[in-house]
Amino acid sequence: MSNEIITKEEQEWKPSGSPWLLILPVMLATFMYALDETVANVALPHIAGTYSVSNQESIWVLTSYLMASSIVIPMIDFFCKFMGRKNFFMLGVFVFTIASFMCGIANSIGMIVIARALQGFGGGCLMPMAQAVCMESFTGETRNKAMAVFGLVVVVAPILGPVMGGWITENWSWPYIFFINVPFGFLCIALAKMYLEDPPYARRQKNVHLDKFGFLWLCVWLIPLQIVFDKGNDADWFNAPWICWTSAVAAVGCILFFISQIKGKKPIVKLDVLKDVNFLFGTGMLILLNAVLLASLAILPQMLQNMIGYDAFTSGVAIMPRGVGAFTALAIFGGLGGRISYKTYGIIGLACLGLGGWMLSELNLQISMMNIVIPNFVFGIGLVFTMMPITTLSCITLRNDQMTNASGLQNLLKTIGGAIGTSLVATMISRFSQVHQHGLVKALHDTNTIFQERLSSYAGSFIHLAGDSLNATYMAGKMLYNQLIQQSTLCAYMTTFKVFAVACFILIPFMFLLKGESKVKNN
Repeated sequence: MSNEIITKEEQEWKPSGSPWLLILPVMLATFMYALDETVANVALPHIAGTYSVSNQESIWVLTSYLMASSIVIPMIDFFCKFMGRKNFFMLGVFVFTIASFMCGIANSIGMIVIARALQGFGGGCLMPMAQAVCMESFTGETRNKAMAVFGLVVVVAPILGPVMGGWITENWSWPYIFFINVPFGFLCIALAKMYLEDPPYARRQKNVHLDKFGFLWLCVWLIPLQIVFDKGNDADWFNAPWICWTSAVAAVGCILFFISQIKGKKPIVKLDVLKDVNFLFGTGMLILLNAVLLASLAILPQMLQNMIGYDAFTSGVAIMPRGVGAFTALAIFGGLGGRISYKTYGIIGLACLGLGGWMLSELNLQISMMNIVIPNFVFGIGLVFTMMPITTLSCITLRNDQMTNASGLQNLLKTIGGAIGTSLVATMISRFSQVHQHGLVKALHDTNTIFQERLSSYAGSFIHLAGDSLNATYMAGKMLYNQLIQQSTLCAYMTTFKVFAVACFILIPFMFLLKGESKVKNN
């Protein structure tokens, strides 16, 4: 009976004002949250230099934000019922804003990692609630428009992050990439106070139950998991006993979490939405796509700065065509109307992502800016053509009262995928570099005439500095070895981008498993 009452209420509920004003604060909050997933990417070398830490340790600034977001996302349904979705939304924006200020004034790597985690706790709830609000507040043709706006924000904000972060870092200083959230955060709170409304099933309720054990097992799962991925490469992975034990704790936490959610009477997340085929396969695809997106945005600025010599702003500008491609795809998406189905859009998008990744894998150290611009533009087109249809199709067969729980679970798994992808990509670069170095070093032997000619040429150049031929030959050999290290690192980046491309191509057949509207309704 309760389900029937809920269904009737949610079917009859409509916003009292314009739904476009209603989604204004949630879109602004989503933009801030998604922007901060990548805005610090190009500033990582500067942050590492400020606190005198390694590049690997500076990545904790990214992963602590993502993993904290993962922990808070399943709690959304509880807090929406405990204090009302509107109040919880404003609280999340407030915490996010204060934490942003704390990031800017941090005086140690530990403090900024804690502040970023707090920022993730505040911001993790924003995107799922925005997705639910867009799906609930609109119907029919206008829902397509609203989801198009949501998809554009989710895709474009992480792409604009490196550009804004690079410009601010080069022209001001890196703390200001966090300070800019403060005025927009308070503006978002004011807009939410004015326009945001709660439907009947997202209002404050009495006798709300918190699944304490579910939350405990979630923390036992995710926190050790992130430690393993962040520190695993430095500790030589499972050759270190503490990595083995930490991984075992994470595995046990994962198993107990899902058991508690299946058997619990009032779980944090209702896993029954996974019975929906669209939601199951759509969410699985979004997990991998989010990992590819965030991992590529983490390593591309580093490659451009460390290998090619770009500054932070120039590397951000080189990535900006992803945003141009996204806007182009949105124009195509709206212009073609009902001529192309969601599945076709998704297939074209995955093909573009794979093509863009493969083009990035063909880069070398003697390239122009256009060699980076074109694949990023193709990549941007693919992101919109992929994310928007898959996000819509994954939820289109669910009831409105399932949206908050489903979007929370989906964003939990997506964020975990992004955090793992960001952590693992550093290991991929390191291990692929070792593999390529092992292969390239075989060419450095006395019977290789090209090696001998290059060694003799460099030694001749150093003779006046070294004073004798022995020292000159030593200096020449060291220079050749440094070039080998540089070449093997570049090859590692190329191989990583090929892995991303193959992953996108593999997802194409899964588009046929998604059901729903065959065509995008003409607007």
